[in-house]
Amino acid sequence: MRRVKVAVIPGDGIGQEVVPAALTVLQHVASRSQRIAWEFTEFPWGSQYFVDHGVMMPDDGLDQLRRFDVIFLGAVGDPRVPDHVSLWGLLLPIRRGFDQYVNLRPVKLLPGVESPLKGYGPGSIDFVVIRENTEGEYSNIGGRLRPGTPDEIVIQNSVFTRKGTERVIRYAFERARRSRKLVTGATKSNGINYTMPFWDEVFRAVAAEYPDVKTQLYHIDALAAYFVTRPDTFDVVVASNLFGDILTDLGGAIQGGIGMAAAANINPDGQYPSMFEPVHGSAPDIAGQGIANPVGQLWTASLMLDHLGFLEEGSWILKAIEATLEDGVKTPDLGGTARTHEVIEHIVSYIDSMP
Repeated sequence: MRRVKVAVIPGDGIGQEVVPAALTVLQHVASRSQRIAWEFTEFPWGSQYFVDHGVMMPDDGLDQLRRFDVIFLGAVGDPRVPDHVSLWGLLLPIRRGFDQYVNLRPVKLLPGVESPLKGYGPGSIDFVVIRENTEGEYSNIGGRLRPGTPDEIVIQNSVFTRKGTERVIRYAFERARRSRKLVTGATKSNGINYTMPFWDEVFRAVAAEYPDVKTQLYHIDALAAYFVTRPDTFDVVVASNLFGDILTDLGGAIQGGIGMAAAANINPDGQYPSMFEPVHGSAPDIAGQGIANPVGQLWTASLMLDHLGFLEEGSWILKAIEATLEDGVKTPDLGGTARTHEVIEHIVSYIDSMP
């Protein structure tokens, strides 16, 4: 039996509801598997921590997290704290401090869920987006000059390194080799005339090393349209930090709702812990009502199990999610009437009944 140390950060809003729900499912998986012994340690960091202490996490937060195998995060965001403060105070320091340069987000239409796109049924939409996660357009370089005056100047610089660009593109090609062997690159080299031609050059250079993998390179505006008009044609999509962020929210929408969207922030080298978080945000409008969709958090737990090498156990959770949705046990955001705990009870029951 392998002991796995997990840093748990429920964070804000519905994170306080869906994270405990997911931990319940993970405990059932461990009990059924007999191969895993979870060691959960919870950290109260987030927006309430900011209100109380003036920071989203302590100065030694990364040092505290470094000793864990993985990090399991709920949500970040609260109306009381500006978004750029909450994001740059917790989520981004963890991603960058632990060099989690791959952000992996599956886009899959599950049974029992209706896509807003006509003509697509379960399984017809099934691809993954690999987003560069530590540099690019979200590089913390820039500033403001003469603020509040008519002569104010604002500069935000993007930083693309050859190392950072090549490694995330290579990860996408390696992933495609284990899938349907098609990589789609997102670019905008006709309008962004330095970073994006560079991205294209690296993409083509890496592609030359994978003659067995087909490639296509689309401008981001056309690619966003293709996500809507032909989502069944994609396998692995790789994009820069900003483009990947936008595409994956669109991916969440076409798979039936942002509450379904899962994500993994991966340090492939294993030098630092990887972090697993859903994409749905903190949803303060429904927080505390007991109706939050736990699927995104549960799918994230499945990704965490896959990352840890427990592929069979990870598949149990995904199969249980599919069976639950197919049985019509869905929260209001998916057109159902189930409460969060009812979805969890159905999923746990399914896992316990699996042969």
